[in-house]
Amino acid sequence: MHPTTSRAATTGTTLALVLGLAACTGVPAGGGEEGEAAGDGTTVRYLVEELEDATAQDLLRTRLDVFEEENPGITVELETLPFDTMRTVLQTQLRSGDAPDVFNWGSGPSFGGALAEAGLVMDLGPAYEENGWEIYDFAKERVTQDGVVYGIPGEMETIGVYYNKDLFAELGIEEPTDLAGLEAAAQTVKDAGLIPFAVSDQEGWQGGHLLSMALSSRVGAEQMQQLVSGEGDWSSPEVVESLALWDRFEEQGFLTPFPTSVTYDSGNALFFSGEAAMVPTGSWLVDGIAVNADFEAGYIPFPSQDGEGVFSGGLGSGPMVSATTENEEAAVALVDFLASPEHGRWMVENLDVIPPFPVDTEGVDVTPLFAQVLEDVEVFAEGGSELGTNIDVLMPDEFNAAMSDGVQALFSDQSTPEEVAASLQEAAAR
Repeated sequence: MHPTTSRAATTGTTLALVLGLAACTGVPAGGGEEGEAAGDGTTVRYLVEELEDATAQDLLRTRLDVFEEENPGITVELETLPFDTMRTVLQTQLRSGDAPDVFNWGSGPSFGGALAEAGLVMDLGPAYEENGWEIYDFAKERVTQDGVVYGIPGEMETIGVYYNKDLFAELGIEEPTDLAGLEAAAQTVKDAGLIPFAVSDQEGWQGGHLLSMALSSRVGAEQMQQLVSGEGDWSSPEVVESLALWDRFEEQGFLTPFPTSVTYDSGNALFFSGEAAMVPTGSWLVDGIAVNADFEAGYIPFPSQDGEGVFSGGLGSGPMVSATTENEEAAVALVDFLASPEHGRWMVENLDVIPPFPVDTEGVDVTPLFAQVLEDVEVFAEGGSELGTNIDVLMPDEFNAAMSDGVQALFSDQSTPEEVAASLQEAAAR
């Protein structure tokens, strides 16, 4: 997401960030029979991160029309802002009394958690109980700050490596099952005159994803939790080695030349066109691959030195309610619309994203790639596998800035892996 965060920078699936997740029970918040209005002539302002294109905005508007039909008397006024602008003005709006009633924002301490700590969002804990929102426990924990449940978590996301199956077959490359296999595949691609990894880092947030995937696979989920909770050491050899891996890949010519000059969209375009064999990024790219690529793609965790590794995971942006809203009942009714299995199924079928709660997907028509992603995430959600950490959704802004700047400095030969790791530990200790 980027932001969330991790999704702050995504592609045509930005709509997934916008809708946050889930659905319509048909019963307005506060009780009542189906179709009974939660407001009479009430307008709810709903602010979301800027959509990628008019088609996506039309799709969202159509979905909100359904909410209005099921909740007579409530009108939803849709507003959008670019992510960077929203990040800088949202707190100002919330403090000034000119805040939207409902807004989508990142799930995690440095996003919605910071707003909750400042008392700027409504505690939705009672609404969870009243409406029966069946959010996975781990996901609900991500939107809980000092006992305040400040929102509905966004869609579940994983971070790993996509690869061009057709190109791999043409070059005689097997799907990598460990780090040595990944490096051998990259060398074969390079020898064929192509780019092994479409790595972009002009925006900066991508560096956090690169570290997240390599480090999660190197140390595992438990040690990642120790790091983000403050019990671990960000200057440890494991962190240094994970940073050094990407530094080495660049020196070996495995990455897009000058990653810090390559935008996220440009990097993805290299993969879509077949000029690059792999792209390390998140599950939100599935829809972009389906629309833009004419080859079959695979998706694997970033391998570890001794095995397949683990996916890194996080949550995207989800709906929250302003603490000062004058339309509380109608605002919670909208959140209720964005938090039920029916809408969750719609998200899976229409947006290729994964809500953070159980959804009946029987009969849903999805691409084979998304079916794989959906299955992988569901196995994790049910406790059947390990999931690493998408660092930037769990760490504060100061740390994330150090991580973004540090990886960019690494790629531009201005810092060593040891220096970047030391800067991360310094930022984490503040």
